[in-house]
Amino acid sequence: MTARDTTVLHRLVASVAGPARTDSLMTTMVVHPALAGATGDRASRAVIAQALNMLLFADLIDRVPAAAAYVAERVAAGGTLCHDHGAVRTVAMAGQGALPAGEAAITRILEPLGYAQVGHYPLDRLKMTGRSYAQKDLPEDIAQFFVSELHPERFGPDFEAAVLRVTGSSRDPLTPAAAAALDRLAAEGTLDIDTATALLPVLVACFDRQHDVPALADYEALKAQSAEMAWIATEGNAFNHATDRVADVEALAEAERAAGRPIKDKVEVSASGRVRQTAYRAAEVERPFRDAAGATVTRIVPGSFYEFITRDPLPETLATETGRRLDLGFDSSNAQGIFKMTAAA
Repeated sequence: MTARDTTVLHRLVASVAGPARTDSLMTTMVVHPALAGATGDRASRAVIAQALNMLLFADLIDRVPAAAAYVAERVAAGGTLCHDHGAVRTVAMAGQGALPAGEAAITRILEPLGYAQVGHYPLDRLKMTGRSYAQKDLPEDIAQFFVSELHPERFGPDFEAAVLRVTGSSRDPLTPAAAAALDRLAAEGTLDIDTATALLPVLVACFDRQHDVPALADYEALKAQSAEMAWIATEGNAFNHATDRVADVEALAEAERAAGRPIKDKVEVSASGRVRQTAYRAAEVERPFRDAAGATVTRIVPGSFYEFITRDPLPETLATETGRRLDLGFDSSNAQGIFKMTAAA
């Protein structure tokens, strides 16, 4: 056993992913020294947030072959990955079984981990709203969450009915014990290691599809009006994408395109010019559906994808006002361009 194996972060991640995968993640991902080196029998909210992000990142890499190939290539070249943010889609509508409506299904987890909303982004072309959440203790070093809500009422009553048929069976993965642990974490800022270890897999389970296998007819009806809602029908609250923060996204995009990787055609540039993003096209995944007779059929649909982002420093006046060095913002136009990665299949 090495000194790293005894750190709180390693113990937490290993309790879910196992020691070998945790060793790989600790080597592959950029982790702030205060998080990587924390020891003792208590886990801070920042360490738990980092552990959750590492596990969700690992899950996405396992589901997106292009991302797995990119990560393997980076690691083989001696590089590391700076996980900038993960994105989650929700539905702003009551009646989704036991699951809270909209972003509350996710923010009830993020807020006890020290996250606070730092941005609000209308996604009007998609009939959605996006909000960004940064971890207050280490906002530049712990990955943000970009949580979007889809608004079914903007599509019409037939669409709303299909949404409810798909999501009405949703279960709530957050157990009473986990909810109590989050309340304690929100109040005290730390948990004992045993409680944190028991909490972590429950939090991971919240980032998944919570409803039953959808009817193919409902999926097709949703897809006809909203690729984003169709995606939620098969993938639920799983990470829609994870993101590598890189020094030069334009150069990376050119290199990936030259290598024949499934990178999008253009780099999205924010109105400020300080945030630039591109992404691989979504992985194609096979998912089950129910046909008209109730039998299970499968279809190839868009899954998750991997994004790349470059964040320039803030101007000195803004940096002084915010206490941050980097521009951690997002951009409505950028986000809507990136979201198109799941509309192709």
